[in-house]
Amino acid sequence: MSKAAVLDASRPDFDPVIQDIVDYVLDYDVGQSAEAMQTARYDWMDTIGCGLLALSYPACTRLLGPIVPGADMPGNGARVPGTSYQLDPVRAAWNIGAMVRWLDYNDTWLAAEWGHPSDNLGAILALADYLSRKRVHEGGVSLQMRDVIIAMIKAHEIQGVIALENSFNRVGLCHVMLVRIASTAVTAAMLGCTREQCLNAVSHAWIDGSSLRTYRHAPNTGSRKSWAAGDASSRGLFLAFTALRGEMGYPSAITAPTWGFQDVAFGKKALEFTQGYGTYTMENILFKISFPAEFHAQTAIEAAVTLHPQIIDRIDEIERIVIKTQESGDRIINKTGPLDNPADRDHCLQYMVAIALLMGDLQAEHYEDDVASDPRVDALRERMEVSEEERFTREYLQADKRAIGNSLQIFFNDNSSTDEVIVDYPVGHKRRRDEGIPLLKAKFERYLRGQISANNSDRILGLCADQASFESTTVTDMMELLHCQGNTPV
Repeated sequence: MSKAAVLDASRPDFDPVIQDIVDYVLDYDVGQSAEAMQTARYDWMDTIGCGLLALSYPACTRLLGPIVPGADMPGNGARVPGTSYQLDPVRAAWNIGAMVRWLDYNDTWLAAEWGHPSDNLGAILALADYLSRKRVHEGGVSLQMRDVIIAMIKAHEIQGVIALENSFNRVGLCHVMLVRIASTAVTAAMLGCTREQCLNAVSHAWIDGSSLRTYRHAPNTGSRKSWAAGDASSRGLFLAFTALRGEMGYPSAITAPTWGFQDVAFGKKALEFTQGYGTYTMENILFKISFPAEFHAQTAIEAAVTLHPQIIDRIDEIERIVIKTQESGDRIINKTGPLDNPADRDHCLQYMVAIALLMGDLQAEHYEDDVASDPRVDALRERMEVSEEERFTREYLQADKRAIGNSLQIFFNDNSSTDEVIVDYPVGHKRRRDEGIPLLKAKFERYLRGQISANNSDRILGLCADQASFESTTVTDMMELLHCQGNTPV
């Protein structure tokens, strides 16, 4: 009988991946990048606007509030913008994160892995408000919005840099694991955790692994994809609080043979990194400005809106619609067959293009059943041919381009056709910042005024109009302006 191997129980140093994350959140000065700080202000505005818009949708609001009736913290809890809720910060992070992600309208990062780094605002803003109210109650001073956007930049960077070379979707894992890891790291630092406590917290975030992507894909696409990020962000904050209490960590959570993340959940591959952490992600973040839709479809929708005037009176004459897209778009949103719910529709390239061709626009309400039941929608979907365009795929992955190209051409039954409309960069891309930022500001004001009183909206817009005034605004003042006494959405 062979002798069993003797296991070495010596505890190693923390994995370099974990140490790099922690050293970045504790030591790196992101404020040295004026571009990142300014972009983060716009990102905060856009993220809050998306969350406020979601309050118009009962499918979202019915999930908000305390987990059980009465489990709130009036007077000292973290406030949920646009509502009267005051909750423990972990539950508030869930609420804010779910609101932000509900309509698939907040920022996006596209690389080997995809994601929405502003999902981390759930944990950051909830903790910032809780800490600030606690400090003021104890005779101290509130955090400032500068502290919030610094945390946002760092959370964006952690999520974005990990995503550059590591594709979790290819092993069936959901990108919200990166939200949890980033939220854990930045909130541990905000809590004042020691380096050891931060290392412990981040190790737990990796041990959690990830949820499966099945709720994002046919045949299971559903509304969990709208609250999964809020769940991940709140979990990150929970882990940070747990580490602050002295809970131990797990140094080789990623690399341990057999039992570590890489062997268990990442196909026994080592994580890869081609650059360190700085401010790259925030400086290059993608905004969803025009359409609440999965980002790989943004330029296809823009092309469809361009073609709308040419084809709207010839819908019955259309023979086929040819869409060329990137490999990622072809793999995740090229979808045929019945679409069961709004979450199914906003991840279907053909549905989004059909709506844009018919309406000349695409907004959140266009995913609802009353619009989807229009027989013209499925009739157009049935005439669509979707394929990968190699150039779009190549330029999607190029670091100096990060394009998200799509093309659209429509052929009629009399052998005529439209021109092929090619859009390489969506309006929310860094290459179109000058065009996009005024539209982003208008988007923010539109959704702010939709939920917040006119007086408070005016004051918030004034504070957000200037970088210095925004950064110096206290978190307690901003959250008070966003809080709606007596407004509990149902």
